[in-house]
Amino acid sequence: MKKPVIAIDGFSSTGKSSISKIIAEKLGIVHLDTGALYRGITWFALQNCLNEDQTINLEQLFDSFSLIELEFKNDNGELVLFLNHINISKEIRSNEVSDNVSLIAKQKEVRDFLLQSQRNLAEKGGIIMDGRDIGTVVLPNADFKFFLTASIEERTKRRYQELLSLGIEADEKQVKQNLVARDKIDSEREIAPLKRAEDAIVIDNTMLTKKETIESILTHLKN
Repeated sequence: MKKPVIAIDGFSSTGKSSISKIIAEKLGIVHLDTGALYRGITWFALQNCLNEDQTINLEQLFDSFSLIELEFKNDNGELVLFLNHINISKEIRSNEVSDNVSLIAKQKEVRDFLLQSQRNLAEKGGIIMDGRDIGTVVLPNADFKFFLTASIEERTKRRYQELLSLGIEADEKQVKQNLVARDKIDSEREIAPLKRAEDAIVIDNTMLTKKETIESILTHLKN
């Protein structure tokens, strides 16, 4: 029997990736954090494709796709992102990457570059993929679709704590501004905007713990 294909979309800092990872472990399937792929390309651009004023040169980035090899490797049961054989799992969580990832993610060229590789990974089944357009664009035929949301105050608190836990200096007010800006860019972009698939199950986890959110999703998967 083919294992399910599960799509989880939603706003930043709703716990999509960490929740998807735990569900994957419980179901014995693969978890793919698509946001990490976009962060990986953003990190590459910040290292290799800057204009003199330190803004990202998009045309140079598009011309460099052949130089980008992104892959996930299993590190003690956790899928870790490597860029050209170098572990960049911590680098992609930096404030600099967070400030630029929405610009990169809204580029059609970038989305096209990553789209087919994401679909290929899901063909065999047994995968849970999280992002912003998984249920609407990447995997419109997924067996299960969920959309996670939470209040901006709660998401700010979570993101701030995440940064501190990674040893990254952060200002809570700036974190909130970054999330609000990303919400706006991601929801209003022309290419694959962040939106709920019509057949997705919405879970507002403002008042839910991570464990309760996971239990809610698992209940829907069992029905």
